[in-house]
Amino acid sequence: MRNAAKITTAALAAGALTLGLTACGADQDSGSDGPLRIAATATPQAEILAYIKDNLAKKADLELEVKEFTDYVAPNTAVQQGELDANYFQHKPYLDDFNKENGTDIVPVPGATVHLEPLGVYAKDLKDLADLKKGATIAVPNDTTNEARSLQLLAENGVIELKEGVGFAATPKDITANPKDLKFKELEAAVVPRSLEDVDAAVINGNYAIEADLSPAKDAIAAESAKDNPYGNFLAVKKGDEDDPRVKKLAGLLTSPEVKKFIEEKYDGAVLAAF
Repeated sequence: MRNAAKITTAALAAGALTLGLTACGADQDSGSDGPLRIAATATPQAEILAYIKDNLAKKADLELEVKEFTDYVAPNTAVQQGELDANYFQHKPYLDDFNKENGTDIVPVPGATVHLEPLGVYAKDLKDLADLKKGATIAVPNDTTNEARSLQLLAENGVIELKEGVGFAATPKDITANPKDLKFKELEAAVVPRSLEDVDAAVINGNYAIEADLSPAKDAIAAESAKDNPYGNFLAVKKGDEDDPRVKKLAGLLTSPEVKKFIEEKYDGAVLAAF
């Protein structure tokens, strides 16, 4: 899966929409006065939205309908087509690539960047990246965005050097210095945690770290920082819907002190508040 945003065949989009939207019913046109229908992936996005729905939404006079998805294509497709009003699952580099590849016009809601799922480097037998032996193997996610993030994290920690300016598109081919002759095993992000038994180190997404009982705060030998990080997840809508009063209410709740406390207490560093 070199780039998830490019997996946009009609069959995939239609199948994912059918799976995610069955509960919506035939009438999808709620308008700005009905409940806000929002797409989210399960962890942590849907969990954060469930907290808001159960604890904050009523006081804010906001009705939420949360639809969970297991892929990264259908949530944007649903919003673009007007099947849903908003989504919360992605970061800016992914959205930019998705819009470019699919001709969509999904945009971030201003001031509604909520959290970061920090990538962490994990190892069964190492306590520091400096302890990597010559010829060691590191597992990395194989989708474009997360592989680039992984390599940038390793470069920031002095393990490798990357071609100047490669940014969000970095691949192992862009490594200009690799003093330990490290090898990279490219795997689907969800599979990387299971590779820890077979590699010397692995770069794991925050959400998959949670599922594998790993914490960037406690278990990672290196991890991303939330400060000035472009990979924060945000609330997004179709261009032109940014001023929907329901969207503004949810944006305010997503970046409230209550949600920040919820994130800090529930995820123990595997998810970081980005506001």
